[in-house]
Amino acid sequence: MYLNCHSYYSLRFGTFSEVELLELAIENNVNCIALTDINNTSACMNFVQQAKKQNIKPIIGVDFRNGNTQQFVALAKNNHGFKNINRYLSSFLESKTTIPEKPKSLEEVFIIYPFEKALELNLTSFAENEFIGISVAEINKLRFSYLKKHEDKLVIQQQVTIRNKKDFNAHRLLRAIDNNTLLSKLPKTEECLETDVMHSTEVLQGYFKEFPFVITNTKRLLQQCNIDFGFDTARKNQNLQVYRHSFDEDCKMLLQLCNDKLHKRYPIPTEKVHARLQKELKVIIELKFVSFFLINYDIINYAKKNIFFHVGRGSGANSIVAYIIGITDVDPVELDLYFERFINPFRASPPDFDIDFSWKDRNTVTQYIFDRFDNVALLATYNTFKYRAVVRELGKVFGLPKEEIDKLSKRVAGHKLDEISKLVLKYGKLIEGFPNYVSVHSAGVLILDKPIHYYSATSLPPKGFATVQFDMNIADDVGVFKFDILGQRGLAKIKDALQIIKENYPDAPEIDITDIERFKKDKKINNLLKTGGAIGAYYVESPAMRGLMQKLQTQDYLGLVAASSIIRPGVSGSGMKEEFIKRHRFPEKRKEAHPILLEIMPETYGVMVYQEDVMKVANKFADLTLGEADVLRRGMSGKYRSVEEFKAVEDKFVSNCRKKGYKDALIFEVWNQIKSFAGYAFAKGHSASYAVESYQSLFLKCYYPIEFMTAVLNNGGGFYSAEHYIHEAKMCGAIIELPCINHSDHANKVEGKTIYLGFGYLKNVEQLTMQRILTERQLFGDYISLDNFMDRIPISIEQLSVLIRINAFRFTKIPKTALLWKATFKLKVTKTKQVQEQVKLFHSQHQNFEIPQLNNHWLENVYDEIELLGFTVNNYFSLVTEPFCPHIKAKEMPQFTNQNVLLYGQLVTTRFNKTAQGKLMRLSTFIDIAGNYFDAVHFTDVVSLYPINGMGIYACYGKITNRFDFCSMNVLKSKKMSIAGDPRF
Repeated sequence: MYLNCHSYYSLRFGTFSEVELLELAIENNVNCIALTDINNTSACMNFVQQAKKQNIKPIIGVDFRNGNTQQFVALAKNNHGFKNINRYLSSFLESKTTIPEKPKSLEEVFIIYPFEKALELNLTSFAENEFIGISVAEINKLRFSYLKKHEDKLVIQQQVTIRNKKDFNAHRLLRAIDNNTLLSKLPKTEECLETDVMHSTEVLQGYFKEFPFVITNTKRLLQQCNIDFGFDTARKNQNLQVYRHSFDEDCKMLLQLCNDKLHKRYPIPTEKVHARLQKELKVIIELKFVSFFLINYDIINYAKKNIFFHVGRGSGANSIVAYIIGITDVDPVELDLYFERFINPFRASPPDFDIDFSWKDRNTVTQYIFDRFDNVALLATYNTFKYRAVVRELGKVFGLPKEEIDKLSKRVAGHKLDEISKLVLKYGKLIEGFPNYVSVHSAGVLILDKPIHYYSATSLPPKGFATVQFDMNIADDVGVFKFDILGQRGLAKIKDALQIIKENYPDAPEIDITDIERFKKDKKINNLLKTGGAIGAYYVESPAMRGLMQKLQTQDYLGLVAASSIIRPGVSGSGMKEEFIKRHRFPEKRKEAHPILLEIMPETYGVMVYQEDVMKVANKFADLTLGEADVLRRGMSGKYRSVEEFKAVEDKFVSNCRKKGYKDALIFEVWNQIKSFAGYAFAKGHSASYAVESYQSLFLKCYYPIEFMTAVLNNGGGFYSAEHYIHEAKMCGAIIELPCINHSDHANKVEGKTIYLGFGYLKNVEQLTMQRILTERQLFGDYISLDNFMDRIPISIEQLSVLIRINAFRFTKIPKTALLWKATFKLKVTKTKQVQEQVKLFHSQHQNFEIPQLNNHWLENVYDEIELLGFTVNNYFSLVTEPFCPHIKAKEMPQFTNQNVLLYGQLVTTRFNKTAQGKLMRLSTFIDIAGNYFDAVHFTDVVSLYPINGMGIYACYGKITNRFDFCSMNVLKSKKMSIAGDPRF
């Protein structure tokens, strides 16, 4: 009986979820209900799914509004009608235009005009699918209205937005947030009515007993609406089913691709390779996942033609078919990767390839997908009101001063709350967790059989790709499976480095960056891993990863693959990381492994390191099939579709082990070990995919370090700051030059061994000015003097002074203090500080001014660099004004194991961590005066006594520890050193 109900996906309006709406319906004995969120269909599919579980008939539609002005409600008679509603709504969302008072004709859709709107429009005739909605509050008005004579068009439209007074309070707060106004100033027209609640069916019908035809019309309308998407056991794969013209054509194409490309991957394919290939093809064809492989192949093929680098990662690397046709670059036979980790007979959904492209190329690839296939959209994700956002928004609504809001949002200890602050926290709990706005999923692309609007309305976020309004959980449930197209900076670094090398060494032979096998065997490259020299290399440059590789003495591909997984929380948390390091470094320790586990996992010394190891143990230790083992793995990651299915596999694991004669102590020791890390471990193929990219980066870092570090800087760095990557470039032999008018570009540029920093670092120089400088130089040659520059470039004194202060005119050999005075005298600056847009046709004669000798302190240059670039290219240690006490250097740490020493270091990075007891500790990385790294730990007893207050030079006094030949310091005391003040002020 309810045709106009809202969930909290009526963003900043509704006050409960679609599931709570169904619970409310059950409480009120309502067996048929319509969800009509405001300009939104996010919750519709889940509402249909959950309603059927509750034996409630679901109806879905949209409440079309401009702001809070309701124009009409549209209800879908069926799936075709829902598609038409979505298409119609999308036309307004995508164009950001207002919704008309009357809709165009929509097939298979009922239109309900609210009573007041019908009066306002003076409606006297109605189409077959159009109705007038009457709420409980409007019954009295109906008695005296001309609309009463349209008996066959009147239906109940009792809006449901709130359940009680508490919901109404939450609703008002949401409306105030949406209107960016104080709660006390919120107009009544922006609120729902306090009567917009659900009544029981009996009570609702009682209100309309004077108008029984209204009840009859409402029931008849509801009976005509039927919607179904095929959920749960009826779920079907909704993705594009056929790549070419028929399933048979697809099968032939996939078989032909594998046949044509087999010998490129395996010059002499073994019987094992042939058997594996045939087994996979059989499963892929039987489960009808052929189009999924071909669509991914199509995307990769387009990328390769355009020289876009990619990484096919995730469990997709477990497929030899994916390897052969080029979706991934990891050999699953070499690494003994289980295909069942990727696809098993229990799997109803298509496999999931994660494909990474350069962040620069990703949008182009996404555009290709939209152009290449018919029914494409991006997947959405929900951003919810979290504690800090709630406090900030409600603080403004209640009129709290900013200082108070800051203290509340940061949960400042000991902060006394006034009455308003208490209200903020009290009411904040009402809306915390509500959806705030719909955003775009970081990677998900949908390629479907049916039109996108069959499932959802779409909007156009800033990048201009149509985006649905539901998230991946709903998508999976309805059989809509995403393609993951991701962007990362590591691939861009590789591509840009190759281009920079080509420009810097034009006569050098072409580099085959795909020659991974050669890179894996290169001792110099592997030495970078072993010695922690991987700064800049994607995925392996963090302090934790470099430290781990030094402990493991990682010097081969398989070692890197293992390190990538054991650093994950699951392996670390179970204590097996330490055990793995011991067994790797000291072979005699491997005897401590349980013989059965050692036999199952000889490569990892009986330690579970990868997700596949869970499957190996389940298969060989507990005699589960590989399909059942994958159900177990997915269940422990929280991804099982059925609790009962997972429980059955768990019971079988235990019973099989008992049948084999294992003692319960061993059974549950293994079970608990699986349980402690299965949800966090990487798939081996995932680690292996990233390891391939790491080796490409490491090759470039090893043989072309200056060009590679320039590419790193030009792509926004990575784990560390630009300042630190510049330091690393210096350690690799680079000469760093500040931005120069005649050498620099927008990005950093290499000439021989010199890196000229780019104008892009100068945030105070406008983009247009930079473009003019570079274009003029390219067309007409270098600038020969300051006068020449000013004649050629229209520029304000503010912009020019930035260039002079960063010493971009140092080729003139004139001190920058003198240049600043010359520029000030010579530039004709208007009162509005605007510059003429046109270059002068005739250059006027420059007047020379007598300028006295001006002194310039080197510290002024340092502080100019810090102000304008955000860092200085000078040695930071030279700024320290305190005397250095006797100390050691980072390379000497092994000689002082278990001794207390003093080390001076420039802070590189720092972060808090928590101990097993939940107490805070701090992990920091420094570089010493010679430029070498050392790591330091502030444990819980000193972390609050000796804080790290931002970047700078620190004196660190503490005990040197040596774990597996990797030294670090347990800090006992630390102090930030004083540096020379800014002499400019």
